Amino acid sequence: MLVLGWHGGVRAGQADDAFGGYSTHDAAAVLLDNGTIVAAIEEERLNRIKHCNFFPTQSIQFCLQQAGVSLADIDLIAVDAQESVVDEFALYRGLVDPAQPVLSARELIGALFEREFGIDVRDKLKFCKHHLAHIYGAVYCSGQESGLAVALDGEGDQRSGMVATFNGASIQSLREYSPAQSLGAFYTSCIALLGYRRFDEYKVMGLAPYGDPARFADMFRSFYTLLPEGEFEIVPDAVKLTLAARHGLLKDLRRKGAPFSRVHEDLAAAIQDTLERLVMHVVSHYAALSGERQLVFSGGVAHNCTLNGKLLECGLFDRVFVQPAAHDAGNALGAALAVGAQAGARLPSCELQDLYLGTDIGDDEAIESRLRAWSKLVSFQHHTDIATRAAGLLADGKVLGWVQGRSEFGPRALGNRSILADPRPKEFKHVINSMVKKREGYRPFAPSVAADRLHDFFDLPESCRALPFMIFVVRVRQEFRELLGAVTHVDGTARVQTVDRATNPKYHQLIDAFEHLTGMPMLLNTSFNNDVEPIVDSVDDALVCFLTTGIDRLVVGNYLVKKAAQIDLDAVADLVPSLRAHQKLVRRAGVFSGDHESFAHTIESIASSFFVDPRVALSADAFAVLVGDSTSVTIAERCLKMGIRAGQRRSELVAEFVELWRRRAVVLQPVVANS
Repeated sequence: MLVLGWHGGVRAGQADDAFGGYSTHDAAAVLLDNGTIVAAIEEERLNRIKHCNFFPTQSIQFCLQQAGVSLADIDLIAVDAQESVVDEFALYRGLVDPAQPVLSARELIGALFEREFGIDVRDKLKFCKHHLAHIYGAVYCSGQESGLAVALDGEGDQRSGMVATFNGASIQSLREYSPAQSLGAFYTSCIALLGYRRFDEYKVMGLAPYGDPARFADMFRSFYTLLPEGEFEIVPDAVKLTLAARHGLLKDLRRKGAPFSRVHEDLAAAIQDTLERLVMHVVSHYAALSGERQLVFSGGVAHNCTLNGKLLECGLFDRVFVQPAAHDAGNALGAALAVGAQAGARLPSCELQDLYLGTDIGDDEAIESRLRAWSKLVSFQHHTDIATRAAGLLADGKVLGWVQGRSEFGPRALGNRSILADPRPKEFKHVINSMVKKREGYRPFAPSVAADRLHDFFDLPESCRALPFMIFVVRVRQEFRELLGAVTHVDGTARVQTVDRATNPKYHQLIDAFEHLTGMPMLLNTSFNNDVEPIVDSVDDALVCFLTTGIDRLVVGNYLVKKAAQIDLDAVADLVPSLRAHQKLVRRAGVFSGDHESFAHTIESIASSFFVDPRVALSADAFAVLVGDSTSVTIAERCLKMGIRAGQRRSELVAEFVELWRRRAVVLQPVVANS
């Protein structure tokens, strides 16, 4: 039985699609074949829009291609939403936009598939409640026969969470939570006090260890009430602001981009501490009520790795499994599992071992073909023992991009799309931040450690033998905290990934080689991307990130790639410029000066401002270069047509394109060779 699960919005992702769709994010698709995951990928990896909220056309196409099937071959298509809730949205859509027909949920989603794939799939559609999909995705990836399942997030299906027990194929709901009790929304609303917004929650989790939660404990206790039987109430957002004002906090609120003070650190600590108190209140009650000693956890709140570490060490459970794709993208998997189970499909009976379910970089021949396309900007060499060569560079203090095999599903780079470095020098936190991430200096980097050495360096329950998904923050052993300066946070913790030879032999081989040279079976691992893009997926994505950041070397498969110290502007001029499908060029009339009218030139996107910069300014020359959609006319050729020849004007124009490229506002790629 082939089951396709998907999560996402209703927009096509084209620049002429003006309708906003409903509030969703992290579009993705997953394909199951008799319960086995064939492929899983987030749309952002393919269309390069962080947290993409479009319909996941490219993700669905990818999953079908991986299985060698067409949409007509799919038996069931799973939707991670309650049908009645989507019915309400579809009705609303038709009412607010007269150009849209009034449709049912089945008709609306069927129309999406027919528009993108030319096939009527309405009879194949199956709907699954949002939080039940979160539960299924955790339960059936945990390998546990029975236990307590908790899903907590912002909102879905007009709910914000579910608690259930599971035993075999049976899942019994114990409690659902209203939007007014949303712990995800609570955290998001509180981080606004620090100048952050939705999708910035992980930044506050990283800032919290610098502060003291006691400073604002009284204020935060006024934000909620703990009730018997695991119940709680949260005050509305407007009341939070009133209470914050009463505590004299408003004068200290941080605006986006402003520096951090001790007040902000203490506030972050109080936000994190409050979330942990509320979650432990819920979990401890239902652990006692159910008597279960196994916990599985999912939903957006489950990406709070510090909270997960507290659950791991709280003593309530013998084992804690956190769904590694706990956010809404993971619901493409959860909904597919739920729908498959209800249709009688065989489901996984063992614990999820890895997440290498996305795009494969291909064999040596395929990799070399892409490297040759970029040969004006990079040089490369094949190595029969790339792990030893790369380990030597890491031991010499180099920072590497490391791209192997299939990309990871979910928000973590787990050794196939990673930036790697020596985990020991404390200054590497600042080195990597300055060369690539351009992020807040307080945020920690994570260690990847050989699985059999986990307990040598980290203090955690003996029953915990592996942490393969980088989703738990645990304590670094006291004697190694100073040594592991690049991956140990200010509070002596680290967000650990264990690497097993069976699941990722090449990454394990690299760690082995690094240990042989340094005595340390561990590497610093952070996601391979800059601050404005998702994690790289293809070889070309990796090359672009390598060329536009300060990464020292790139390893792709068995190839070591080098670049010049400075980007060659003449080589960039030989690239073809273009925009992505969600972008468009806009020229607006400006102000009059005498007899002349000035114009503003911008690149604009229909993607949410949460995901991309909605408007990027550019010069009139750059605007003119981008007009047209040829896939073979280079910047240099377009400049010639405009009468711009070699010289300062062209150099300044190409330098502008390099900066737009760094910001991922434009696409630059080699000329497509004629086949």
